Amino acid sequence: MSKDRHIKVTFDPEAIQRIRASNSKSEEQREKERKERIEREKQENYGFHKLERMEGNIGYLDLRYFSGLNQAGDTIVAAMNFLANTNAVIIDLRQNGGGSPLTIQVISSYYLEDYTHLNSFEWRGSDSIQQFWTLPYVPGKKMYDTDLYILTSARTFSGAEEFTYNMKNLKRATIVGETTGGGAHPGGSRIVNDYFLVWVPSGRAINPISKTN
Repeated sequence: MSKDRHIKVTFDPEAIQRIRASNSKSEEQREKERKERIEREKQENYGFHKLERMEGNIGYLDLRYFSGLNQAGDTIVAAMNFLANTNAVIIDLRQNGGGSPLTIQVISSYYLEDYTHLNSFEWRGSDSIQQFWTLPYVPGKKMYDTDLYILTSARTFSGAEEFTYNMKNLKRATIVGETTGGGAHPGGSRIVNDYFLVWVPSGRAINPISKTN
């Protein structure tokens, strides 16, 4: 039995109806909804809620989710370049529920040495393991020596927990805050019947240092 809080059973007949309706949508409808989602994330600045330089030349980033890299790439670069000359950086993940592992990979690459192994995913029913390493190049200045602090809460979840856990195990950041939500494994929702949904992991995250998550 996994202790991952991604596993949950939900009573939600309306959501089940929406899922079934979505599964029967045409490609045109799916593309329209994809564009609407991208536009919504654009209006939210791709999760980059607040960015500032505080007294003492301390950089602060309130990041609400890790948006898809294709859409958020320019915003990530702009935010990292804004923080590049600060004496220390605070990344606030207290309201961050997760997101794209590729975006986590890019942001991590600004703070860690090249080719640092961040995380791996082992998928159920497959012999393959998907690995994530820091990138040798990101646009702008890297901040290997900048003091890094990560703020967490019980609402810090999924990918935000991964980012925090990676930085903690690599001894790259000081973690400040509450115990995080406890959602480590990737997966998705499945319909049980007309009334219940169950969210089931389809794989597990493996940290290269702790060998767990």
